[in-house]
Order: sequence, then structure tokens, then C-alpha cells
Amino acid sequence: MSSAEFSLIDRYFAGIARSSSARSSYVDVSIGDDCAILSIPDDQQLALSIDTLNADVHFPASADAKLIAQRALAVSISDLAAMGATPVALTLAISLPSFDEQWLARFSEGLKQSVEHYAIALIGGDTTQGPLSLTIQVHGIVPRGKALRRNGAQFGDSVFVTGCVGDSAAALALMQDRLTVAGEQDYLQGRYYQPSARINVGERLKGLASSAIDISDGLVADLGHIVKASGVGAEVVIDSLPFSPEILSVCSIEQAREYGLTGGDDYELCFTATPLNREKIQALAIELSVPITEVGQIIKGSGVRCLDQQGNNVVLTKTGYQHFQ
Repeated sequence: MSSAEFSLIDRYFAGIARSSSARSSYVDVSIGDDCAILSIPDDQQLALSIDTLNADVHFPASADAKLIAQRALAVSISDLAAMGATPVALTLAISLPSFDEQWLARFSEGLKQSVEHYAIALIGGDTTQGPLSLTIQVHGIVPRGKALRRNGAQFGDSVFVTGCVGDSAAALALMQDRLTVAGEQDYLQGRYYQPSARINVGERLKGLASSAIDISDGLVADLGHIVKASGVGAEVVIDSLPFSPEILSVCSIEQAREYGLTGGDDYELCFTATPLNREKIQALAIELSVPITEVGQIIKGSGVRCLDQQGNNVVLTKTGYQHFQ
């Protein structure tokens, strides 16, 4: 590692690492050695996930670096939420075309805010020169044998989603000039750059949900991962999908449904549960102030079918998320 790289890390990341690691009872060694060292309680398992985000593929290169940092961390932590895991630590590898002090200062600001929001410790990483790219690995803990999985959905289960769907896809359409109507653009872009990883919900779904996944590629595609892993099928009633008033201010209900079903990047949770837990799930939604909506059911068979209110099949023109291109 060059002296310039040491200087960059110390100036923009070491302070975040020291303060965030000091707040964690699981971090024994953070930035400053060749490896970080974590202590995991005997009754817990370590949950790991890694994501790479490339400029102009997963986010626009021209975006505010503060927002890029917040989006990158939320995207990764959402995987922990889907497993019911509690965030513990993260590592960050960043490739930069050149040393841009203003960009790094904004990125560091956004990263610091997100690290504090999710109570997670930055424990190490790497910096290199090259096309703008971010790789974040997150570490979480979950009680042994209690992690939410994709393979637990059962025939007769209900299908639920948290929050609202489609906002992020609508924001992307606005950024790409595929939507040009006036409306709540600031709110929608906030949903794209600052999605809410539903850690609080995921932690509480253990024992209530039979399976779970985060919505990164669109509801149909991600629910499809659940039913494939579980050996079942699913039906989604499109009139049950939860939409924000803001998305309906910029597009038709038909377009909102397409965004919600196939747009991706919502980072809400999709999960299944026996109808016997319906009241407990709605009580949890009220307690956490997070909307949770029942949108369908698990059926015998395979794949995901979309139905209208009359029970007729709805044919989709696409099935999943398309990257920023």
C-alpha cells in the first residue's frame, strides 16, 4: 500500500472506522492491521453478503457522492434484513478514477451517516485506481438456526411486502427522461438513493415468517426465487400492491404496477407466513410504523402468476430489473 493510499484512508475513512468500531462489542481489531478481528457469541451465526456497484450500471456516475455512499450501504444491509440478521460490521473496497478530494469528502459524509444509522462498524477495506466502483461486504449476526431463508414457503402461506413498491423504478425513469411529468421527484429520488433497509422488520420476523427475500430485482423476480427454492408457486393480486401517493403523481396506475412488479431496487422485504400469523404481522407493522401489505398467496405448482381483481391472469412484458444503462 502506497503512502498516498494510507493518507487517503486515514483522512476519509479511519475516523469512521475508529468511532463506529468503538461502539461495537463485536469488533476486537479494526483498521490498522492486515485483518480485522470479530468476536461472535457462541449462540449466534455470522451472516455475510457482498455487493459490487459500478458507476453508470448501478448508479449514475454524476450523482452526489454522499447519496452514492448511502445507496451502496443500504443495498448491502438489505440482504442482512432479509435474513433477519443484525448488522455488525462492513468492509469497503473502492476504485476511483482519480483523487478527487471534494468527491471523497462527500462520500465519507454519506458513509458516516449511514454507518451511524444502521449501527454498523467499518472495519477495513481497500482503495485502488480505476473506473468508479464500490464493493461492500456486510457482516451480521443471527441466532443459531433462526435465519430467515428463501426455502421455507409452504402451500397456503400468504405473501407480504413491506413499505411501497415501484418508487425506485419510477425515480430511475425520471432520471433517464422516460418519465417527464411533474410530480414528487425529490421523494422518489430519495427512495432510489436512500432506500430503507428493513432491519427492524427482519429482526422481528424470525418465528413469524416462513421465508423472506429483499426486493432488488422486482417483486415477481424475487418472489420467484422464493418459490423456486421452496418448490411451490405463488399468485400476486396486482390490485393489492402498495403504492405511494408520489408514484401515482408521476405515472398511471398501470405504469406503477409495472414498476412495482418488475422495476426492482425497492429494497423492501417480501416474505411469506401462515395466515395464522396475520394479526401478529399487522401488529408488528403498527408497532414499527412500517406498512406491511398482504399481496398474494403461495399455491401448488411453480412460478409466479399475477392476477387482476377478477382472478384473470395478467401478462407481464418483462420480468425483472434492468440496470442503469
